Amino acid sequence: MIKNKKLNFNSGIKIKSAKLILKSGEVLRGHNFGAPVSVSGEVVFSTGMVGYPEALTDPSFRGQILVLTYPIIGNYGVPRKEDWESDKIQVAGLIVCNYIDTPSHHASNETLSKWLKKFNIPALEIKSTRDLAQKIRTDGAILGKIICSDIKKNKINFEDPNKRNLVSEISTKKIWEKGEGKKTIVVIDCGVKLNIVRQLVKRGLKVVVVPWDTDVTKLSFQFSAVLISNGPGDPTKVRTTILNVKKILEKKIPTFGICLGSQIIALALGGTTYKLKFGHRSQNQPCVLTGTNKCYLTTQNHGFAIKKVPNGFREWFYNANDKTNEGIIHKNLPFMSVQFHPESSPGPLDTDWVFDYFLRKAKLI
Repeated sequence: MIKNKKLNFNSGIKIKSAKLILKSGEVLRGHNFGAPVSVSGEVVFSTGMVGYPEALTDPSFRGQILVLTYPIIGNYGVPRKEDWESDKIQVAGLIVCNYIDTPSHHASNETLSKWLKKFNIPALEIKSTRDLAQKIRTDGAILGKIICSDIKKNKINFEDPNKRNLVSEISTKKIWEKGEGKKTIVVIDCGVKLNIVRQLVKRGLKVVVVPWDTDVTKLSFQFSAVLISNGPGDPTKVRTTILNVKKILEKKIPTFGICLGSQIIALALGGTTYKLKFGHRSQNQPCVLTGTNKCYLTTQNHGFAIKKVPNGFREWFYNANDKTNEGIIHKNLPFMSVQFHPESSPGPLDTDWVFDYFLRKAKLI
């Protein structure tokens, strides 16, 4: 049972009482240090000890109320926009244990509270974030809503964001490019983290980012490979992307998928996916390179995974905790994908080599 404990909110900012209501019936009361708005979404948790600016701007969190289990949040403020993973905060709402409104960091531009209010995102300080995470681990994914005023005056229904095509909501609306390399890689933006683009540019490539529903085979310019990005929600909702990726693979264009992109590759070739009980969201997920004793610490943020590996592929990585699939690779062709985030941001750099491995197979480096 989740127990509400006495709050000790000691910052000097103006705060108001609010509550998190779970569809299972629990009501958690707290103080809102974000925007005074009510929202609904899927309640998920992350056990990362650092990296809340990167997590909050990760498009994979679209439609979700994020619970951070680390007990101190806000202590190093918010960095410049150039260091974010997208151009805005993507979570529907935020839940923390202790909010610190007096950040100390040389790169801090503003407090977390001011940043959240700027993007109209509510954020609650409660004293049971770990109890809440334990409930989700036990009972599975759960819907919830943050209420920042009288519920009778502000009716908010429980909404499952996974029933929507979240990718279409956050993908770029126009083609854009980064880098000046002589060789070009196309990134299908399903909710791309910008550090993926940075990693490709750092390796001397020209990166062209296209909308989620782009038929890459009909682009008018020359390119050497395709990367399908991470993104939010149920992969089966992006049917157009799945069909377009099937065309790419049929033309044997070197293709790499990250997170949601991994699931899309599997679906494009007859594989299947399923929803995990509570997902993987942290910076310490252990992934084993199949057939070896090598285990890598990885950053992850996903609620779905590959169930059936498509014909012609084999398992590339698996999760050491629950044995779920963490990547697939074609037996002969330059097609591969990982469920984790090799670009980290935040997190360990253990799997940074995966970019180089793919680019060598694609003959880009």
